[in-house]
Amino acid sequence: MGKRQRGFTFIELVIAMAVLLVGVVAVMQLVPAAMQSNLYNRYDSTAVVTAQRELDQMITQPLASTQFNDADGRVILLGNSATPNVVVGGPVQTVGNTARIDFTSAAVANYNYTYRDPNDPGRSAYEVRWAVITTVSGTAVVAKRFLVGVWRRNATQVMPPVTIEAWVQR
Repeated sequence: MGKRQRGFTFIELVIAMAVLLVGVVAVMQLVPAAMQSNLYNRYDSTAVVTAQRELDQMITQPLASTQFNDADGRVILLGNSATPNVVVGGPVQTVGNTARIDFTSAAVANYNYTYRDPNDPGRSAYEVRWAVITTVSGTAVVAKRFLVGVWRRNATQVMPPVTIEAWVQR
């Protein structure tokens, strides 16, 4: 045994543990932020899916239709040919070149409902609103523009609303 074997000194061990501790604390601080981000993404995805589901049902209706019953049995109004080129239903605001459902104004009767997510243990409530702009030629409806907005309202977590739209022309 001619050479003496050396291991880590106590100071090297303390420094290594301090570096490891800093790394672990940094990762632990990211976990709550990641969980909160994941929750917000879930709410946002649910809002988009809810809006798309309702919009898909609207665009399949005949242009002359003024209402239909959606897949959940709700009566959905689809505007009126007597008021062409006018927003009927939920109030709309224009931000830049984008039209959005205005959730700061009062809801318009028969152009809104509350959706509760059946997959959410807390049964989150989403406010669904829509607006329709009808285009006519003579007395015939030739196109409709649908805007559907969904917003998950919560006093502690303010999520921005989602608005999607579609033009239907036949």
